[in-house]
Parts: sequence; C-alpha cells; structure tokens
Amino acid sequence: MADFDTRAISTIRGIAMDGPHAARSGHQGTAMSLAPLAHVLFTRVMKYDASRPDWADRDRFVLSVGHASILQYAMLHLAGFGLELDDIKDFRQWGSATPGHPEVGHTAGIEVTTGPLGQGVANAVGMAIAESQLRTRYGADLFDHHVFAIAGDGCLSEGISHEAASLAGHLGLSKLVMIYDDNHITIDGETALALSDDAPARFRSYGWHVLELGEVGDDLDAIEAGLNEAKAVTDAPSLVIVRTIIGTPATESADTHEAHGYAILDDEIAATKEAMGMPVDETFHVPSDVLETYRAAGICGSAEREAWEQRLAAFDGDRAALEAQLSGTGMPGWDENLPGYKAGDSVATRKASGAALQAMLELVPGLTGGGADLTGNTGTAIKGHGVFSPADPGGRQIYFGVREHAMGAIANGMALHGGAIPVVGTFLVFADYMRAAVRLAALSEAKVLFVWSHDSVGVGEDGPTHQPVEQIASLRAIPGLRVIRPADANEAIEAWKVAVRSGGPTALIMSRQNLPVLEGSAGAPVGGGAYVLQEADDAVVTLVGTGSEVSVCVDAAAALAEQGVAARVVSFPSWELFADADPDTQEAVMRPELPSLAVEAGIAQGWHRWVNDVVSIDRFGASAPGGTVMRELGINVDNVVARARTLIDA
Repeated sequence: MADFDTRAISTIRGIAMDGPHAARSGHQGTAMSLAPLAHVLFTRVMKYDASRPDWADRDRFVLSVGHASILQYAMLHLAGFGLELDDIKDFRQWGSATPGHPEVGHTAGIEVTTGPLGQGVANAVGMAIAESQLRTRYGADLFDHHVFAIAGDGCLSEGISHEAASLAGHLGLSKLVMIYDDNHITIDGETALALSDDAPARFRSYGWHVLELGEVGDDLDAIEAGLNEAKAVTDAPSLVIVRTIIGTPATESADTHEAHGYAILDDEIAATKEAMGMPVDETFHVPSDVLETYRAAGICGSAEREAWEQRLAAFDGDRAALEAQLSGTGMPGWDENLPGYKAGDSVATRKASGAALQAMLELVPGLTGGGADLTGNTGTAIKGHGVFSPADPGGRQIYFGVREHAMGAIANGMALHGGAIPVVGTFLVFADYMRAAVRLAALSEAKVLFVWSHDSVGVGEDGPTHQPVEQIASLRAIPGLRVIRPADANEAIEAWKVAVRSGGPTALIMSRQNLPVLEGSAGAPVGGGAYVLQEADDAVVTLVGTGSEVSVCVDAAAALAEQGVAARVVSFPSWELFADADPDTQEAVMRPELPSLAVEAGIAQGWHRWVNDVVSIDRFGASAPGGTVMRELGINVDNVVARARTLIDA
C-alpha cells in the first residue's frame, strides 16, 4: 500500500480500537480487519456526496454486521458527514450520535438500522428493488446507483439471509453488491464449530455472480478490482468474498474469537499502534492530511450530484408522480375515489382492503409490494402495474414467495431507500415469523404497510396452528407500530387513509370471513382510534369491540335492549391512535362513569387499560368451522350479554 493509504487505514484502525476502549464496550476486531475495505469503498468506489447525505441517486451503504458500527462512524467522520470526533469519543453513551449499532435517522449517513444479524442483507435487497423500480419508471438519468452491503458469517448463518438472497437472485438485482467478510470467527469460537456451508456454491445456486477474492483483506487494488467487476454485472446480484483476519494487526488478539468483541486493551492497543507507526500516547489520532484527503473524497461526488440536480430540474416526465413517490405521499385527490359500502352489505375486510389498495395505485405511485405466497388471500394483489421480475424491473406487484421474515426486512429497505411505500401481506399468525423486521420497522420509523389477514379463530378449519390469539397483543406491545383492526369494510377504507397519510409503520389487521357493514361506519373517524358507533342516552354499560367483534357488540346491545338494558357501542380499531387523543375526547368516547366490557377474539392482555372487563380467548383455538369456534370459545351474543349483565350488577 502507498504510504498515505497505509496511514489512512491505520487511522481507521486506531479509532476502531479507541472508541470501544473509551466506552469499555463494543466490537473492535471486525472494524479493524475491514478498514481497508471501507477505505476503498469511501475513496475509490462509492458514489456519494457527504455534504448532501440524502441525495436520491447516491449509492447506498448497509453495514449488516452492525456490531462493527465504530467502522461506519469512523468513515462518516473522516468523509465529512457531520459526525465530529467528539461524537466518536462519546461512543455508546447516553444521547450520543454514535449508538452501539447504527440507527437510521439518528446519525447522518446511516441508511438503515442494523444490529440483529442478517437484517441488513434483506434491507439491501429491498433497496435494490426500490432503485430498480425508480430507474425503470423515471430513467437512468435520474436513478442509477448501487447498493453495497457488508455481511459476515453470522449474517449468512441467519435464516433471513437465505430467504433474501434466494429472492434477490431470482429477481436478478444487478445493482446489489454484497461483500462477505469471511473471517472464520464467531463469538463462540471458529465458525467450524457450527458452520460448514459452501457459501460460494450456495450463492451461485441462488443465481448470484460470485467473486472469491481470497486473502486480500489488505490488498486495496484487488478489493477495488473485485468491487468494480461486481458493479459491471448487469444480470445478477454479486457476492464479493474477502478473506480477512479479524482484529488485524492487533499484536495478540488478531484471528481470535475474543477480537470479535471488546478484547484489545491498554497494552495491546499501545503495541498495535506502535506497530502501525501511530502515536502510542494519543487516542483518536487523526492526522490532518488524512482528514483533508478524506474530506475531499467525501465531496468528490458533489459535481455529479449537481449535474443530477440539473437533470432533475429538466425532467419533463410525470413530475407530480415523481415528487409524490420520493416524498412517500399521494398525489392530489388520492383519497377521493376509494370504494364505499352500504350498511347491511357483507364483506371481508381483507377484500375491502384489497379494493382500497387497487383504487389508490394511480395516485399513490409509491405503493408496491405483495404477499408471502398469499397475495390473493391477503388482498395485496396489484393489478395492471406489472410484476417485478428481470423482464419487468419496474413492476409494482412483488411475489415474495414463502419468505415472511425476509419480506418484512426487504420492505424496510424499500421504505428507507425512498421512492416506495411497501405493502406486504401474510396471515396474522405468521407475523411471528416477521417480528424482528417489524420491530426494526418501528424503531426505524420506516413507512411500511403490513397487511395481516385471517385475524382470529374465525379462520376456522385450519385449526390452532393458523388461528391467531396472542399476535394482536404482541404487535400492540411494539412501541411505534400503529395497529388498526377495522370492524367492517368502511373502517378498512378509513384505515388505509390513515396508513397512507401517516409516517412510520402501520399494521392493518383484516378478517378472512365476511363481516356485516355496520350502520354509522361510513366515513368513521378511524384516525381517532375509537369512536361511538351507537349511543344511548340512558346507557348503563359500554360495549367495546374491535374487528369482527364489533358486530357481536351491536347484536348484544340489541339483545340487551330487548331486556330493558341500554348499552352504548364503541368501535375501537386502534389503541395507539386512541392513546394520542386528548383526554376530553377519550372521556367522551369511553364515558368512564359507566362500566365497560371489551370483546375481542384474542387474549385479554392490555385491554384493562381501557375497560373494566374483557370477553376474550385466552387459549389456543380448535379445528372447526370459524363460526363454531367463535361461538364455542365465547365470542357470541349470549355470552356477551351475560358478561355485560354481570358487570352491571357488580
């Protein structure tokens, strides 16, 4: 390596040791061994402008090995993204800009929130899909960039990476370049303890272009040549395999599993710095000429970015659609032609949801996605806008296959890339497969629309393996996830309006079975979280329902009226939205002076925040017709009436 390159890489390695050592916490070894790769990416290969980190046509960088975050922070500081050296000195501390794992929206230059291994692999696949759709729709003059991701042995061991890589190869995502840091080390020890996969053969079988560069961890020219070869591939994603020595050039810890974490301490840091020709008695040493050169590299893309801005200004295509797509919103009038339903109709909310999606496609150009082999079942079919494939890289219907976990994380990548409002669907019970990705969507505030149908034991004959009972409660437990369970077709339409208008992720929980369209639900204020569907001036109890159980509450109120007992009915589609309402509104809806009974075909957990008692299902379901299962497990008018009378008497 040239003298400057050597000193630049030593600077990164010094920060990689000093940051975790100052925090007494963190991961040093991977960041040290990947310093040459990062140097090549940020100075020779990637297209970006550090002065405008949100430039829409920049290359994307995803650190799937998020535990090596100190590497990314070092590069963001050196390249001039606004991260100061004092921020790095504050690594992993309260309120710092350098948390333990990268967090999008928290630090300029971080594209996705990574940490759980393998998530970044799927995020990168989603970003490549979004890039392809934008490039196909608006032309390569406006969108033509790559997605670079660094993954490790842990990422490729996690099942999500298998799902994501399989789909990426099938779709021929040629703008995706994943670098596999093959260092043979995990926390427990050498990877041979638990791993004997032939990764190159596996990725070739997925349809990837695979480059095995060998032991070139410190060979900058070989790394650059490999990355440029990968960029030139036009029909497949690329896996660039680089054999590295974790912790190199640490004098004692290199190539040990201890180097994965925080193991390089005072004496070894000093010895390693001395071996690299760095000041031994100075922490966070950044030579001025190294910083100046990196800062120049950080803005070398500014001319290309300015030329792009001129092309954007001259764009004579559908500018309204482009602007809506990049801002993640709808065009004027997008919510004016949605379907409506008459009281007395019988419609499954998944069907109404699918009709709403189809009606919005023209004026909400970012909507794209599909289901995990359940596209028709979940109402996530997108008709008339192409099927995403190598033959149609701009298609808006995406068939994810039976890959729920990857589907969720791919959707996060699409949303965080920009230009897409991803819609993904599967059965509610399989939200369990997606949970890590859903949690990260909430943490990232990614605008993903999760459509989960078959929302209760009303699924019926498929039995308890397919009948959700605890899933809605578990989703409501995720901070930042907006969960909406509509009572009927009209509420389903209003739920879609809320989801498209709002930022962050939304869970739309839909029924398999037909539900009656209720009197008073047209134009319902779903955005308020709960509302009075039926009022009674002389009411002595409030029946609170959500989803399919609202109609049970309506029928129970009628039965109570025949017994001379007046009951109000509140439809409660979203706890999160209602929690945001002002106290006066909450009091007007719930009337706390009256006893209240909630009815939901799921576990009772959490309902007592809002009501006095709950008719619920706190057990697994059974295989039988859906109506029978509901009735036998207490979601029926007679049981609700009896429980309401008991509550009134109490």
